[in-house]
Parts: sequence; C-alpha cells; structure tokens
Amino acid sequence: MKNMLPALKKTVLFAGIGEEDLTAMMACLQPKVCNYEKNATIALAGEGFECIGILVRGEAVVVKENAAGSRHVMTMLQPGDLFGEMVVYAANSVWPATVQAREASTVLFLDRGKIIGECCQMCCWHRTLIHNLLKIISERAIMLNKKVEYLTIRGLRGKISAFLLDQYQKQGRLDLQLPLNRNELADFLHVSRPSMSREMARMQEAGLIEFQRQTVRILNLKALTEITD
Repeated sequence: MKNMLPALKKTVLFAGIGEEDLTAMMACLQPKVCNYEKNATIALAGEGFECIGILVRGEAVVVKENAAGSRHVMTMLQPGDLFGEMVVYAANSVWPATVQAREASTVLFLDRGKIIGECCQMCCWHRTLIHNLLKIISERAIMLNKKVEYLTIRGLRGKISAFLLDQYQKQGRLDLQLPLNRNELADFLHVSRPSMSREMARMQEAGLIEFQRQTVRILNLKALTEITD
C-alpha cells in the first residue's frame, strides 16, 4: 500500500489529509486493490457496484455506448482520478458507463459504507473525507454541464474552438497537450473523426491553430474566442 501513497495524495478525495493519517485511513477503509492488463474492462456499464474506484497506476478511459453500439468517450482517467462517485449512493447503484484500461493499470476500490463513516473507529478524518467527496461531486456536475455546452454549440469549428479554449484556460498556455487522442476527442465532441480532422486542417490553413498528434498550438486566440461567441 505504501507504493500507492504518491497517487493517493494526488486524489482530491484525500485533500487536507497528511501522509500519516492517510496510511491509517487505508488500514481503516480496507480497500480492495485490483490489477488490470491493457484493454481490460475495469467496470462494465449496467453492473451493480457499491464502491468508488481510484486509479493509482496506468491510464483508463470512461466510455458510453448507445443501443446502436456507437462509442462515446466521457472522460480520461490518470493516476489519482476517481470514478463511480456520482452514482455510488444512488438507490439503484449500477455503473453508468464502462471503464477500460488503456494500459496496464491498478485500481483501488473503496466501500461506500466506510467512506461515510460507518466503521467502528469513527476516525477523525471522516469529516474531511465527506467534505472532499461533496466537493468532487459538485465539480463533476459542473463538468457535465460544460459537456452539454459543447453539444449545444452549432458547427464543428465552434465545438473544437470551445474545447481548445477550455484547455487553454486549464493549462494556462497557448501550446496545449490534449488529454485525448484524435479518436477520443471526436467521441467526446460527438462528431465523426474524419470530419473533425478535416475541420482542424482547415483551421490550420486559416492560421488559427497548428497541430501534430495530441499537441496543438493556438495561433489566434482572439479569433477562436470570436468563433464561440
């Protein structure tokens, strides 16, 4: 468990909790640790669960499939990221989406009952844990609202520009390292990969951006902003 502490300390769920207390917390919460090979399914949409997952090693993707089998990327997971927290306390707790390992990964699962303090010790850090969980859920709701905004923007160029501007605000620089590859970004924006690639090429020809694989440089920030207005 000690080798997992660096990733756990990055997790917002444990913000404000020192390493010594975090070690004691793991002994109290008694998490389940599971290892997954590349492309293995970590969680399957529709299956029941009573835990929150924390990715402590590797990389994973959260995807949603519709009845026709179309794959839609919800988000990417890096070490320290959580999944399942939005619905773990719902009356009907089932995985709303599928979580798949993009590379060899390790996941730590926390029982929902112990998170909210239902243990014999009633440890002092439970209040901090619950406060952090509520903050995470609120921020997730804001992120989902942002994704709805992408879907409501008319025009492919507008969707791409809005996404790049959000990344600019998060990363604080014009040279962006995108968190998604081209296929995943197309799924995230709910557009076809060929159409998105063509539009990004046109944006490059127009002097708005330069790109190579997952690296994008914004050349005309004002113009991108005007596209989304």
